[in-house]
Amino acid sequence: MQPTTQCVPLDCTYCYLPFRKTRHMMQLPVAKAVADPVNEWARSVPGFEVVWHGGEPTAAGRDHLAKLMAPFRGVKHTMQTNAALIDDAWCDFIQQHDIGIGVSIDGPPHMNRHRVTEAGHPAYRVIRRGIDRLTAHGIPFSAIAVVSDPDPGRAGEFYDFFADLGCHTLGVNIEEQEGVNTRPGSYDKSRVVEFWAALTAAWEASRVVRIREVSRALQFAGAVLAGHQDGPPASQLWDPLPTIAYDGNVVLISPELAGFTDHRFGDFTTGNVLTTPLGTLLKEAGQRTAWLHEFWQGVDACRASCGFFGFCGGAHPANRYFEHAGRMDGTQTRYCTVAKIALLEGVTQHARTRSR
Repeated sequence: MQPTTQCVPLDCTYCYLPFRKTRHMMQLPVAKAVADPVNEWARSVPGFEVVWHGGEPTAAGRDHLAKLMAPFRGVKHTMQTNAALIDDAWCDFIQQHDIGIGVSIDGPPHMNRHRVTEAGHPAYRVIRRGIDRLTAHGIPFSAIAVVSDPDPGRAGEFYDFFADLGCHTLGVNIEEQEGVNTRPGSYDKSRVVEFWAALTAAWEASRVVRIREVSRALQFAGAVLAGHQDGPPASQLWDPLPTIAYDGNVVLISPELAGFTDHRFGDFTTGNVLTTPLGTLLKEAGQRTAWLHEFWQGVDACRASCGFFGFCGGAHPANRYFEHAGRMDGTQTRYCTVAKIALLEGVTQHARTRSR
């Protein structure tokens, strides 16, 4: 759910969002239209999550966000935030509504140089101030970090920072070329492999913070060793992950496609919840989504050509589109190389080193 496109007071240099400086706001009819089917689904799916993301949710304001959340019943609300606007009043709001919190921060100050304010100043101080408020109120949180320089020599420092920060889970995103972030990542693959290996070693030394990516790699390895040749996630169905934009448009699988248009695919949407029920959009996605057929062709090509398909499951739509000049049927992307292949090689490299 995208309560607003605006992301204040930050203007991160790697951000993919096209309207982050524009105050588009989700209106209550959109939330109600989504809540109708979601409430029914949540009755049979324990822990059903509604994630507020895709802009800075706190920029919508507490009163407006409360109105958008009000129609939902029996769901777990979570919010991904830059934490810059988090104060005591926001902490009270978070606790009152039992909202799960994810914070975006890239590590210690010298690793946060791409996270800047709208005025171009370093944003670390205001982010950390919000995190300190969460900690003072006893609010647990996860963290997501964007790594623009996967330096294996700093992996230990990187991990220790998040261990000291107090988050329970860390997601590590190597910077991607997508959306309005058009600069290609020129990473040396062997260096990225060493980064993941060093990060895995740092995690294993203390296991204070769960690393999302390392856990996925270990889960896959465990499945293979248990005799499941493909292992997750390739053996599982793709999660449609419907993203509801501020205006009710629905984008599937890749939230990063929201707000973009293409001469072949149009606006990448499957439809709009104000005119068609969300359940219908999901059931009829194959007929309603212009790019899906080409995307599945790309997934099939990955399955036929890539030895890492069992782990990766095929490149994501946004990475294919933005890295392959508007095509969805290309195969390997830079994202695949650094966030999937190098990850699995790095974790297994650490395991081999450890077993000697």
